Amino acid sequence: MPWTGFNFQWIFSWEPGAQPGQPDLKALDFMARHGFDFVRLACDYRFWTVDGDYFSLHEPTLEAVDGYLAVCRDRGLHFSLNMHRVPGYCINRPDIERHNLWTDKEAQDGFVFQWEAFARRYRGVPGDVLSFDLVNEPPDIGQYGMTRDVHERLIRRVVAAVRAIDPDRTIVIDGLEGGHIAMPELADLDVVHSGRGYQPMPVSHQGATWWDGWKGHEAVYPGGDWWGQRWDKAALHEFYAPWREVAALGRPVHIGEFGCFNQTPNDVALRWFTDLVGLYREYGWGWSLWGFEGAFGIVEHGRPGARYEPVDGFMVDRELLEILRP
Repeated sequence: MPWTGFNFQWIFSWEPGAQPGQPDLKALDFMARHGFDFVRLACDYRFWTVDGDYFSLHEPTLEAVDGYLAVCRDRGLHFSLNMHRVPGYCINRPDIERHNLWTDKEAQDGFVFQWEAFARRYRGVPGDVLSFDLVNEPPDIGQYGMTRDVHERLIRRVVAAVRAIDPDRTIVIDGLEGGHIAMPELADLDVVHSGRGYQPMPVSHQGATWWDGWKGHEAVYPGGDWWGQRWDKAALHEFYAPWREVAALGRPVHIGEFGCFNQTPNDVALRWFTDLVGLYREYGWGWSLWGFEGAFGIVEHGRPGARYEPVDGFMVDRELLEILRP
């Protein structure tokens, strides 16, 4: 499972009239040329439902997903289909959902139904080509009625439903509390455990407009203070101890998202990336940067002090590319 690559947002956030985006073939070609092999597509389920009905699926959107899979497969890239917004939950604005995934049967039934539909649609596609990443970043324990027991029951239910249709499908489950908390209670399932690479948050999310927890904390690495401790490579290693324990139980671990927002000084970001990726390599884990282009990407991300070079038609942060390149 040491796949490495990027997240893409071709059907990331639905609004009335929105259509699936076109796959970025130029970016996919760049990935294949430079040794990356993993595409995680963060999806909003509302693109493929009809009038918000969890059980009525929109065939043209499903055909667009077929196309995303095809262009990745043509280039030897693993395609991970992730429900970033599922019936009844999203880490971003869950309040706009009419049901609660963690407490409402209708949302849970719709969630399972949609994954069953994808399982039937892609039955027989090899597991090294396609994975199902079931639900992006479950919330904090106790939030929205989500407990470890509630989460475990739901994940076991959907894994069983998918495997009843497609026994060999690769399945990915995201850690709790925004992807950060490991799940040893699910280590008996034959699934990939997906963690996150955003700690310490004042480094990765300095200046974020959608989260203000960084305020009062400087973007310093190594050093700084977060959760009452100084952060360096040893602190990062300790943070991943529960994930290493899951790996020791025989389960693959993959970092489905990581990255650094563009308000952190580039020299700080590069030191942090070097230690973080160094640990992932040491553990034998793959990773997926949140974004190819944009504020978290490798292309003209805008971090202060960054230097860009033209590489295969993109203005790329060469230093970051060399850290990330497989």
